[in-house]
Amino acid sequence: MKLLLIEDDLQAAEYLLKSLREIGYSVDHSPDGRDGLEKATQRHYDVVIADRQLPHIDGLTIITTLRERNDRTPVLILSALGTVDDRVHGLKAGGDDYLTKPFAFAELLARIEALSRRGTAQAESSRLKVSDLELDLLARKVTRAGQNIDLTTKEFQLLEFLMRRPGQVVTRTMLLEGVWNLHFDPQTNITDVHMSRLRNAVDKGFSRPLIHTVRGAGYVLKE
Repeated sequence: MKLLLIEDDLQAAEYLLKSLREIGYSVDHSPDGRDGLEKATQRHYDVVIADRQLPHIDGLTIITTLRERNDRTPVLILSALGTVDDRVHGLKAGGDDYLTKPFAFAELLARIEALSRRGTAQAESSRLKVSDLELDLLARKVTRAGQNIDLTTKEFQLLEFLMRRPGQVVTRTMLLEGVWNLHFDPQTNITDVHMSRLRNAVDKGFSRPLIHTVRGAGYVLKE
């Protein structure tokens, strides 16, 4: 499971990062809201854990921005603000859960696991559509203009990553992290090879290409 922790209290963040990584989670950390929002919009995470009171951009603004972009990644709010009104405000802003500081690590872990299950269930029951291209996550089926498109498992994951970000430039680094779970550049053309195969499957025989190369940047899926 891949998590993003947005927390400006460096001592608390260090403790959580160490504890979550010891369990086996892959965790990225952002010390302020601006960096957190950038990571959340550019990379794929199973759960985002965000403090409310952050430098530059507060936690609730991060959540509302993600929801406005139709990003349904589950978000767990951490906050010292624990009144009923505070919790209601956080949930109405688009947060999926709210945990008041101080908290027990076991409870945090249980809430992360619950949000992950909920997010997986939502993803598996959904369909993605861009132009005449449709991807059914539950049936693991891809069609374009009603025609079935056969993809390998990795090509399917790659297409899903692109279709969740229509019109957005997706870099090779984003693909390596989001599809292959690699946090470094292995100096290979793995993304280009798979993208070439995917473009051939999705665009060949159709008058309008949907997958485009953005020179020097990456790829974009759009009409």
